[in-house]
Amino acid sequence: MTPTLRISEIFHSIQGESTRAGLPTTFVRLTGCPLRCVWCDTEYAFTGGEALSIAQVLDRVEAFGCPIICVTGGEPLAQKGCLPLLTALCDTGYSVSLETSGALDIAGVDERVSRIVDLKAPDSGEEAKNRWANLDLLTPRDELKLVLASAADYDWARHQLADRHLIARCPVLMSAVAGRLEPTQLAEWILRDGLPVRLQLQLHRLLWGAERAR
Repeated sequence: MTPTLRISEIFHSIQGESTRAGLPTTFVRLTGCPLRCVWCDTEYAFTGGEALSIAQVLDRVEAFGCPIICVTGGEPLAQKGCLPLLTALCDTGYSVSLETSGALDIAGVDERVSRIVDLKAPDSGEEAKNRWANLDLLTPRDELKLVLASAADYDWARHQLADRHLIARCPVLMSAVAGRLEPTQLAEWILRDGLPVRLQLQLHRLLWGAERAR
């Protein structure tokens, strides 16, 4: 049977995060997420959405004429149809990235996809959901993302990077939770400790503000 996905939205914008920040990108946001991070800014994607086949998703994506696709959520891997969708997008010739919480197994993701994996820090409220086995699957084409809300989060992240040798696996990105931690403070900690990580500022928020933070 042809998989059907629950799609929250498909839109064209500027990528605000990851090493692809600044690039025009078509986003495919899948509905639903098994996590409830306290600072989540996409709660509207937890429910609702529209049932679409993979063919229908491809048609809508094609209409934007953009070669770069980001599949996001919610938690896209919570839907069984996500894996065949990723493969279909790659087969069509798109450059595809996947934004995932890191709570679900990434092993089945098409190897052509850049997997952008969150590592949930304690202040997210979802540290216990981290699937640590995913870290062993990361390759240089993937990215590890840490969203931090406090000095305690930062210290936790720094120790995880060192103890698990994560910087050697793939690019590591850190960002500050809006309203909880100043990016300037995070930048100063990174410089103080000489961490070879990339600081993210959520470019979409700088361009359009919190009301259009996507």
